[in-house]
Amino acid sequence: MQISNQYFHLGKAFSQRTSPVPVAKPELLLFNNVLASELAIPFEQYDNETIAQYFSGNQIIKGFTPVAQAYSGHQFGHFNPQLGDGRAHLLGELTDKYGQVRDIQLKGSGITQFSRRGDGRCALGPALREYIMSEAMFALGVPTTRCLAVVATGEQVYRERPYAGAIVTRVAASHIRVGTFQYFAARKDIESLKKLTHFAIERHFPEIFNEQEATPEQLSSEQVLAFFNAVAQKQIPLILSWMRVGFIHGVMNTDNTAISGETIDFGPCAMMNSYDRNTVFSSIDKYGRYAFGEQMTIMMWNMTRFAETLIPLVSDDEEAAVASIQPLLTSLHQKLMRGYMQMMANKIGIKSLHAEDEALITSLIEVLESQSLDYTQTFVNLTDALIDEKNHHELKASLGIWFEQWLTRVKENSSAAHQLMKSNNPRVIPRNHHIEAVLKVSQETGDLSSLHRLLAVLKQPYEQLDDTPHFQDAPKDNDKDYHTFCGT
Repeated sequence: MQISNQYFHLGKAFSQRTSPVPVAKPELLLFNNVLASELAIPFEQYDNETIAQYFSGNQIIKGFTPVAQAYSGHQFGHFNPQLGDGRAHLLGELTDKYGQVRDIQLKGSGITQFSRRGDGRCALGPALREYIMSEAMFALGVPTTRCLAVVATGEQVYRERPYAGAIVTRVAASHIRVGTFQYFAARKDIESLKKLTHFAIERHFPEIFNEQEATPEQLSSEQVLAFFNAVAQKQIPLILSWMRVGFIHGVMNTDNTAISGETIDFGPCAMMNSYDRNTVFSSIDKYGRYAFGEQMTIMMWNMTRFAETLIPLVSDDEEAAVASIQPLLTSLHQKLMRGYMQMMANKIGIKSLHAEDEALITSLIEVLESQSLDYTQTFVNLTDALIDEKNHHELKASLGIWFEQWLTRVKENSSAAHQLMKSNNPRVIPRNHHIEAVLKVSQETGDLSSLHRLLAVLKQPYEQLDDTPHFQDAPKDNDKDYHTFCGT
């Protein structure tokens, strides 16, 4: 394995060196062999007991230096200048077989200097949930952090009642967040802000330096602006992928916005059933700030906060810096809006978006909402309608004249339209009620067979497997009283 500790070497301002708190009886529950192979981890050389020791934090793999990262964040619009990893330990980085450097982090591994009176632990249910959801998102083609392992701790954690404890190993392009930049900007620590920006460019966007040596002090305003733009562009496919599959993050705080453009933090996330842009499941999102239909707006808000942190690096003249960065924000908004329309066009089989197609898309959204139609299944039915007319009558009944208008639009090249729709409309998503059902069985009985059965289907969401129909159904009550929590 090619191990490094790049973030640790940034210095004490960026993280606190700390070790995971040992657990009583680690037991390996889930291990992602495919991901481990990508990371060149020689897991075949170790038994499950040894792997559990390493990925519980009881033993540290030689070469890693665990740290807790410092960051700030806007949480539901309110700025907290001091957050940081309160229940996570960044072990270090591994270079995968593609040459990409990736963070390896334990989550639920005990208290750190940033714990703020928390116990630093994670319950088994949320750990299993993060594994399932991140693997499902990866298979759906959504940029996401991944899970390498889930290890039971043999200990209980206490929330509203005792729960079995667990530790999840998260793999990410990095754990640098908008909130990481806010941490130094709030302290007016320009030297560290430059150092972080330089590090982030080298890690994620080295092309900005054009293969020329550069130090943090040599950062030019052009490079900083290019960096902001690169980060902003990464958010476009992220948010559009969420909107495409009906994913609701639930807690889009700036400390949960990764500059790498990956989905991070699966605590209160959920999937939309019947279309409603105001859908909220997160128990802590009291006012719908992070509702399904608000996610593009919130990403713009988060990127604006990110832009604010970089102003001192763009120019000493704040007014000039704002003037330089504002066009990039405007461009981001325009690209998000255009991208959304093209994403929806792809879902109905239109590759080349014409001006009149926007009215067709808008009309469909209005029908979906007025009829409370299931978002995923409606697009599956439309996809199938291009090769089989048996459900045309039902679609006409639910979609009205829109269905005929759409058929007229795509009929000239229905084969290409069908292929485009197949690749953009999953046949199955991680439905909330199925996730909760397998978590209940897994926690109460210790039997993970139903979890593995669900995972097998979720790993091929665009295929019709024998087991797919068992996990396609929408809940009978549309998840009316369903709520998600920041359980990890």
